[in-house]
Amino acid sequence: MEEQQNNSSSSLKVIIAVLAILLVGSLVYIYKITSEAKEVQTELTKTVSEKDVVMKDLQELKATYDAAIAENTSMSDELIKERDKVVNLMNDVSKSKGDVSKYKAQYAKLESNMKALMAENETLKKQNTVLTTQRDSTIVVLGETKKNVESLTGQNEELSKTVEKGSKLTVLNTKGSAFKVKSSGKQIETDKAGRANTLRISFTIAENQIAKSGNKAYYVQVIDSKNNVLGDKQTVSFGDKSLTYSFISDVIYENKTVQVSQDLPGKDFAKGAYFVNVFDKSELVSKTSFILK
Repeated sequence: MEEQQNNSSSSLKVIIAVLAILLVGSLVYIYKITSEAKEVQTELTKTVSEKDVVMKDLQELKATYDAAIAENTSMSDELIKERDKVVNLMNDVSKSKGDVSKYKAQYAKLESNMKALMAENETLKKQNTVLTTQRDSTIVVLGETKKNVESLTGQNEELSKTVEKGSKLTVLNTKGSAFKVKSSGKQIETDKAGRANTLRISFTIAENQIAKSGNKAYYVQVIDSKNNVLGDKQTVSFGDKSLTYSFISDVIYENKTVQVSQDLPGKDFAKGAYFVNVFDKSELVSKTSFILK
């Protein structure tokens, strides 16, 4: 009986020992599993953290490009291409589930490119500012020049008008009178219509140094008291105007005062007022009147 109890005690000790070994083994295994889980968790946390950092950096890089592109400089096409590279890398990083260290190198290259492009873009902006200032200054100068040219043009036009006006010949002292011309050639001035057989028209062309010299033609119109045009009664047209004249006085003008006198023979002159008009082409330049009794 005692031997049986001893055998039972020994078996119990063996079982306890085996259980103790199993317990220790389980504890060691659990510790190992727990440690590995923590390491995996730490690695995952580290990976997620690095991924967030890379994404944040890429977002800032993209924002820099967006701002530069919005300025619409001559480098816009290059900036857009580089920004698209950043966007593509952001998509790759977003899809990754492991190590993002390889993307860091790509980011570093994109950042370097960005700094170089931004420096070049800034230089172009400064150059554009200078060019804009120069252009604005040029526009102002051109505006002032245009005003001066317009002013000078206006002055020249006024001067031309003044010269043109000043160069016109002045006809003065226009006079009409009647004469009795005898067969002997003797001329007797008269104011009697019944005695007169010649009307004499005279006028003076004043000296003008800036007028054009040469042959001048003046159309003289003599109208009697019955409103008849005496003399040649020829009609000439000047554009849309026409003139019936008594005779033409041809004058050689050499910028000096010229006395002009021409006779208009006739008979049976009517009593009353006679009107004399002197025309330079279609322009009336002088007139007078006289009366025959």
